[in-house]
Amino acid sequence: MNRLPLLILSSATLLACTGVGADAGAQSLDAQRAQMKAAIENAERGQFDPGQAAGLAKHPLYGWLEYANLRRNIDTVTTAQAQDFLKRYNGQAVASSFRSVWLPAVARRQDWPTLLANWAPTENVGLRCAQLNARQATGKADAQWVSEAQAIWRSTGKSLPDACDPVFAALDAKGGMSAELRWERIDAAADAQEPAVMRSAARGLPAADLALANTYAAFVDKPNASALNWPRNERSRRIATDGLAKLAKADPDATEQQLPQYASALQLSAAQQADVKYQIALWTVASYGPDSARRLNAVPDSAYDERLHEWRAREAMSRGDWPATLAAIRKMEPKQRSDSRWRYFEARMLDKTGKRNEALPLYREAARAATFHGFLAADQLGQSTYTLCPVEPKDSAQAQATVARDPAIVRAMELFKIERSGWAVAEWNDALTRFDTTQRRIAVEVARDNGWFDRAVFSLGKTPEEQRLYSLRFPLHHDDAIRRESARNAIDPAWVAAEIRAESIFNPKARSPANAMGLMQVLPATGASVAKTIGLTNYGGAASLYDADTNIAIGTAYLRQLMNKYEGLPYVTIAAYNAGPTPTARWQSQRPGFDPDIWIETISYKETREYVARILAFSVIYDWRLNGDALPVTDRMNGRLQAKRKAFTCPTDAERGGD
Repeated sequence: MNRLPLLILSSATLLACTGVGADAGAQSLDAQRAQMKAAIENAERGQFDPGQAAGLAKHPLYGWLEYANLRRNIDTVTTAQAQDFLKRYNGQAVASSFRSVWLPAVARRQDWPTLLANWAPTENVGLRCAQLNARQATGKADAQWVSEAQAIWRSTGKSLPDACDPVFAALDAKGGMSAELRWERIDAAADAQEPAVMRSAARGLPAADLALANTYAAFVDKPNASALNWPRNERSRRIATDGLAKLAKADPDATEQQLPQYASALQLSAAQQADVKYQIALWTVASYGPDSARRLNAVPDSAYDERLHEWRAREAMSRGDWPATLAAIRKMEPKQRSDSRWRYFEARMLDKTGKRNEALPLYREAARAATFHGFLAADQLGQSTYTLCPVEPKDSAQAQATVARDPAIVRAMELFKIERSGWAVAEWNDALTRFDTTQRRIAVEVARDNGWFDRAVFSLGKTPEEQRLYSLRFPLHHDDAIRRESARNAIDPAWVAAEIRAESIFNPKARSPANAMGLMQVLPATGASVAKTIGLTNYGGAASLYDADTNIAIGTAYLRQLMNKYEGLPYVTIAAYNAGPTPTARWQSQRPGFDPDIWIETISYKETREYVARILAFSVIYDWRLNGDALPVTDRMNGRLQAKRKAFTCPTDAERGGD
């Protein structure tokens, strides 16, 4: 085996070899940032430069530079090199990251003693199987080995990594793969609607059982009449239910037609038939098919869960059947029904059916929540204020400094600044395992001060108190550009800030799987078109979308274009911004003239339905951040920008229900 040609030396050796003294380590991180970024990129290209590295030997990210070089040549890293690295960085995120790429390389060359000597517990199933392979190959496949192998086999009905195949072959050879165990995985795969896994798990069954298992798999793949001749047992009934439930997603009409014959032939229980009827109803109502109400009513109440309860309410709402909507909401479990969304709509339906006095206490209850529906409820009551209960904790300078100096936090911030977000998150998560609640929040403040705003979204909100950290959870940056472009396009700046918070959490380098780019997640084609329309002379192609000012200029102008298209209605514009024009046009044609709040709730796409509500709620909160008061959300979603503004107040704990 070839040795890694460019072994990174220790800091002391590098300094001695290059004549770099201790003063080099005193350079500021700011001054060395570009150099470290370039060194890592060079290492990843196979162009690691020991001389360049020497000047970075005392940099906090030096371990990650080493990691980049070792990973680039992972199949030629010697055991001595790897163990030296793991020893020097023991306990750090970089060591865990290295182990996760090195051990698979060790497994590929079947160096089992080395793998076992450097093993650490992991949730990675492929590595767990590699370790079982190592134990098997070194004569350590004892009863505990059999138990662990069987546990992985039965852990999921989904496909498992290739590294697990020799483990299961060895398990079978030891007599640990009983027919019963194979059937366990077949059943789990049927529940997961994975016919290929069912077939794979069936190999090794006796011929008759194998034939039956393959027939089962074919049914889950596509229901067919063979099921009419299956054994009348619980397994057949379970798999028939799984297959019909899968079919319901693609073709609820065919499933409804076929269910009676299978139910009769296999004697499906009432609960099993209800499971299939649930799926038939769900995939019908998800597009508001004409049979939605009938199919929802065919599902027994005992089979309803929160998801289907919501759809029953929306379906009735989409038809303008207010009494049926009210009845659907009142069938929800108390916890679901008490959410501000459904408290609000219960009140709305009472209002719609002429029961204003019954609606008022429900509106008051909903208005205690700082949510879209809470704000709507306050508007319905004519309240002059919205509920908002921000907290701004004060910490000692020592507490702040302790967190800011934590080595993992220092590394995380530097990695973020050189656009190594995955590595930065690894360091961040490592630091948070050692932090208490206060330290976690201070760490979020450190991240904010370094421009890493999404840590507030992903690391806070675990407690009601953290939910009230509005300044952290709703960061505000580039506000001069937001105000300028909003004024230029006659768009509410709070709306633009809300879009940025929802789309990128103020990360100008954000990029989606669909190639939407920058703060407002603009697609390159849209960016080019809008830039041309508004005469943006400094637009230099897609890369320009990573510039904050350019992105805000284009994104805000695009909102104005959509606003003009959708008759100045922000709530429709927001839906189109998220889902595109085709589904938006369909929703408009399906429910013309609907009140905005009801139209939003009946959007068929869950993502868009929640997106519109989220943007409108965020807009209220960003109005508070920008101005200290807010345009009423009812006026906001209708595009009325001159309405009387509302202040914010925090009710007592008793008034807020203790939350």
